[in-house]
Amino acid sequence: MPSFDIVSEIDEVALRHAVDNANRELSTRFDFRGVEASIEQNGLAVTLKTESDFQVRQLEELFAKACLKQNISAAGADKPEEPEHSGKTFSLTLTFRQGIDQPVAKQIVKQIKESKIKVQASIQGDQVRVNGKKRDDLQAVMTLLRESKIETPLQFNNFRD
Repeated sequence: MPSFDIVSEIDEVALRHAVDNANRELSTRFDFRGVEASIEQNGLAVTLKTESDFQVRQLEELFAKACLKQNISAAGADKPEEPEHSGKTFSLTLTFRQGIDQPVAKQIVKQIKESKIKVQASIQGDQVRVNGKKRDDLQAVMTLLRESKIETPLQFNNFRD
């Protein structure tokens, strides 16, 4: 019986490449010349530091573009509403999540069931397993989830015929 898993994973190497590329672009930007600004990675947490609130937002946009080039969705990262102000620096910490949270998994299963595609979806820890009789049905579920408005970045792996 064909099946596949729906997961949400962040490749740490690709994230490191995104941080390095963003730092490289930061060093060439004219509007950051003479300003203390940095992008640092610690595991799955990325910290953006600079001297003003406006520049933190610019760093966030610059880092999001670097992530996009590495096929990482920065929209799936947890971030506070306002940058943290400490002394003369503002910092914003983006925390990338591994796995699918329980409410998001329930939303995925509900969306699959409402679509009336003849498959079974089950939550297994931090991933969702989808089983079906036809490969075409599984591909229809993939298309449905790619077009959905779920904010968590999803990947499909372990496809079996």
